[in-house]
Amino acid sequence: MEEQVNVKKFRQEFGMAIRKKRHKLNLSQENFADLANIHRTYVSSIELGKVDVGIGVAYKIARALNLSLSKLLKETESCLKD
Repeated sequence: MEEQVNVKKFRQEFGMAIRKKRHKLNLSQENFADLANIHRTYVSSIELGKVDVGIGVAYKIARALNLSLSKLLKETESCLKD
């Protein structure tokens, strides 16, 4: 049960990290979705922590944010420790 809670929390933090980075780049969800080559509604679901993201999509997201995937994941994990 605790693991499910941790995964849910990670998904939410991952989504919030993406939204924060996207806002810093002044990108709308639509523009960001185009850069990442994913659907805009999927971006919304990811940012809201509603869906699990596959490694390929996570890589596309990181690249669209001009980050390495490892940096995006580390930033997400650091939020969990707070």
